[in-house]
Amino acid sequence: MSSHQNPEGSTRIVAGQTPKPQNSAGKRKRALGIGIAAGLVALIAGGAAVASNLNRSPEAQPAAAAAAGTPAAELKLGYFGNVTHAPALVGVKQGFIARSLGGTKLSTQVFNAGPAAIEALNAGAIDATYIGPNPAINSFVKSKGESVSIIAGAAAGGAQLVVKPEIAAAADLKGKTLSTPQLGGTQDVALRAWLAGQGYKTNTDGSGDVAINPTENAQTLKLFQDGKLDGAWLPEPWASRLVLQAGAKVLVDEKDLWDGSLTGKPGEFPTTILIVNKKFATDHPDTVKALLKGHAESVAWLNSAAADEKSSVINAALKEASGAELKADVIERSLRNIVFTVDPLAGAYKKLLEDGVKAGTTKEADISGIFDLTALNSVTAETGGSKVSAAGLGKE
Repeated sequence: MSSHQNPEGSTRIVAGQTPKPQNSAGKRKRALGIGIAAGLVALIAGGAAVASNLNRSPEAQPAAAAAAGTPAAELKLGYFGNVTHAPALVGVKQGFIARSLGGTKLSTQVFNAGPAAIEALNAGAIDATYIGPNPAINSFVKSKGESVSIIAGAAAGGAQLVVKPEIAAAADLKGKTLSTPQLGGTQDVALRAWLAGQGYKTNTDGSGDVAINPTENAQTLKLFQDGKLDGAWLPEPWASRLVLQAGAKVLVDEKDLWDGSLTGKPGEFPTTILIVNKKFATDHPDTVKALLKGHAESVAWLNSAAADEKSSVINAALKEASGAELKADVIERSLRNIVFTVDPLAGAYKKLLEDGVKAGTTKEADISGIFDLTALNSVTAETGGSKVSAAGLGKE
């Protein structure tokens, strides 16, 4: 894990950076796992130490209680180096979020996939994060509603199952090996649920009719290029990279699986949302609202900026977040597949929960209360926007 100062002066930490290539895919995966585990241990230990010190210090408790309801001294924000996280990339790079936070310091951490970000959030190492919906649902279920609130949408669409050219249909996948970014992540759940609908059995240990091998995105590209993977269900820009740089073809575009009956928006499904630690939101509602103002400004910019400017800013932000820019054709294809929106598309969440149950990564549960869109709707009302619905699953 490394840290440096970004151009706006806020601290950025990259969690679970890809290790240097080794001699085999197995060594790469083991090294990556060790890197992520070490990063998470440090993150969780940091959060645990803070909580432990607070609990042990009688002097600190009244001060903490008095601070409730006041702006936070610091907001620690997580996101991924993916085009589907462009509202975070742009919000940080353009300074929208930092300016909106005012005197609250912005610190950022970059993750590869949702489950790792959730662990950091629950440990107190970050306060809010951009993430896919399924890890957020899983955290809410496991904590019996105590851990997180979904406070906004960020991106819809932008996920595909891409495969070797010789795979023509679902029937050709038996015995094949596919990849997703991380077990229990949104694309992992989508793939497992779709395969179940095709009559295939998959197991979380990688066994079954189709093997699913959760792998860090950059390693997935290399493994596919080396012929060691048959395909992957990926968010952008990784689906586009496999298509344009590794000769993959699209077998399933996830937008085709969403007819709009649940959300009123055909072809749109939640890919990236913004969530917050519930205790942080209770203690610092003004900071959460300020974050949402910067987030909404970022989404508005993405929906109004010229294509070349949008690509340039996102690419510069990606270089800072993940160390590499994208080729023009990759970022153009990626952006064509994504809708940027503050609407979390709440009507889709019961199905997302069902998919998680079907995939074996979460349990049946009542997710009423998972949304708190009150601050978002306050922000949208101030700018003349429409009210965003929680679809009966929380506050509006």
